[in-house]
Amino acid sequence: MSLHHSPERREPFRAVLGFVFRHWGRQPVRVAFAATAMMAATAADLFLPLYAGRLVDAVAPGGERGLTPALAALAAMLLLGALTVLARHVGFLAITSVTLKTMSETAQEAFARLQRFSTDWHANNFAGSTVRKITRGMWALDLLSDTILMALLPSVVVLLGTTLLLAWHWPAMGLVVLAGSVLYTVVTIALSLRYVAPSARLANSWDTRMGGALADAISCNPVVKAYGAEVREDSRLAQVMAKWSRRTRRTWVRGTNSGTAQQLVLLTLRGSVIGLVIWLWAKGQASPGDVAFVLTSYAVVHGYLRDVGQHVHNLQRSVNDMEELVAMHDQPFGVADVKGATPMSVTAGDIAFEHVTFHYGGHAEPLYRDFSLRIAAGEKVGLVGRSGSGKTTFVKLVQRLYDVTGGRISIDGRDIATATQASLRANIAIVQQEPVLFHRSLAENIAYGRPGASQAEIEQAARLANAHDFIARLPKGYGTLVGERGVKLSGGERQRVALARAFLADAPILILDEATSSLDSESEALIQEAMERLMVGRTTIVIAHRLSTVRVMDRILVFDRGRVIEEGTHQALLRHENGAYRALFERQVSELAKGMVV
Repeated sequence: MSLHHSPERREPFRAVLGFVFRHWGRQPVRVAFAATAMMAATAADLFLPLYAGRLVDAVAPGGERGLTPALAALAAMLLLGALTVLARHVGFLAITSVTLKTMSETAQEAFARLQRFSTDWHANNFAGSTVRKITRGMWALDLLSDTILMALLPSVVVLLGTTLLLAWHWPAMGLVVLAGSVLYTVVTIALSLRYVAPSARLANSWDTRMGGALADAISCNPVVKAYGAEVREDSRLAQVMAKWSRRTRRTWVRGTNSGTAQQLVLLTLRGSVIGLVIWLWAKGQASPGDVAFVLTSYAVVHGYLRDVGQHVHNLQRSVNDMEELVAMHDQPFGVADVKGATPMSVTAGDIAFEHVTFHYGGHAEPLYRDFSLRIAAGEKVGLVGRSGSGKTTFVKLVQRLYDVTGGRISIDGRDIATATQASLRANIAIVQQEPVLFHRSLAENIAYGRPGASQAEIEQAARLANAHDFIARLPKGYGTLVGERGVKLSGGERQRVALARAFLADAPILILDEATSSLDSESEALIQEAMERLMVGRTTIVIAHRLSTVRVMDRILVFDRGRVIEEGTHQALLRHENGAYRALFERQVSELAKGMVV
């Protein structure tokens, strides 16, 4: 394997370890206390072989026999054992606090970043895959903390301490143990980083895809059932699982190969140490107690070295599992509050596009080029046009879900890019064509724009949206949980809950994206009347697919490929003989007439 690839492969380790150490830096006292306790416990382990050797010398024939030396050695061993137990207990408690706090902070920060990522990011990422990255990374952080503080740190203390103790008695023995330990560690790290880690990284990417595929199929289960596509989805998942299985198997096989190589190094070291101590004994340079000391010390070293292999494997695995989470933390928001952004307070609601150019990433041509338009405070404006003409992008730019490429958008004369996004959107109520509800109570969903609203205010908003009657008929009324994305409600019921939410928000700017499209004709008439009342005194933008919904607008804008090709009232636009709006209107009237005949 060529060396010039190694920096790239080590980069995830630097990124992940740097991420963890930064979090530990927020609680340095706890981390230092945990590390000190674990080192104290390990130091006690380190001296046990020394007193075991003295005990053997005290009881061995021809040695320095005596009950007192034997009891003294036993007392020292018991004291060291008690110290080990106490220090490890205290260390584990400290590490538990460190790890839980770090895991909580990491998950909360990841969630906070996710909420602030751009609309594009969320459109291009599976929710299931994203959740998998966070949960896998969280638990990998637990393993990584345990590995470093509870395993690798004590292992280093034992290996260095044992080497020094043995070298103090027999320099050659210390040299053999040191050389063997270094060789084993180098082989272990090299195999983990260069041989196992790349395979594990690929296996994790397929694990993420598997989570995304599962979430996609489960969340779209109504569509699967509607088309009887269960077998097809089974087959689709089987393909992903087969790829995941192959990648994971390769990782596990490489891990097994790596473990075998490590065991061979340990076998060589064991033979060298035992052979050397036998030679020292034969030369009269080691007593039976010394032999017991060396063998016990080697048993300790062997155990720690053997575990070092597993610890490095765990470190590599946890780093691989955290890579995607750390990358998420390092990813820019896409649309971020500018430095010095301040809250916006909208009083009038005057909206102006000033020479705006907007370019979707990946598109060759901009959708808007030098686009200027003003919507006066309190004006009701309808946006019509074919799909892809720029209507939805218009309202997304007003909400600053995307940043403009050139020019600026202002509300009440203030560039919206200078305001905090949260304050900007708090001044805009929106009802989407496909309303999204939380799996929470109906009351919570309605009050989402105004969480401090009273029950009376919530019910009044529901009445205005023609939702109170159906909510009152539910067994738990406003306390009813609506299911994931509101799946327990019909489309019309979800739309009315979303309308109630907009009514209660009472924002100066209102955006309606064909808000009556999911309602039956009776409910539509009631909601239309309520919406007209709601529009009074508010700047209102209505995206219309059915032109009947924009008849009462002060102005209608006809979009085509990011340009406004016609504007005026409903009646004025119908007078344009070859106008685009008139053509759209006549087509819809014709389709409606055909439907009535059928």
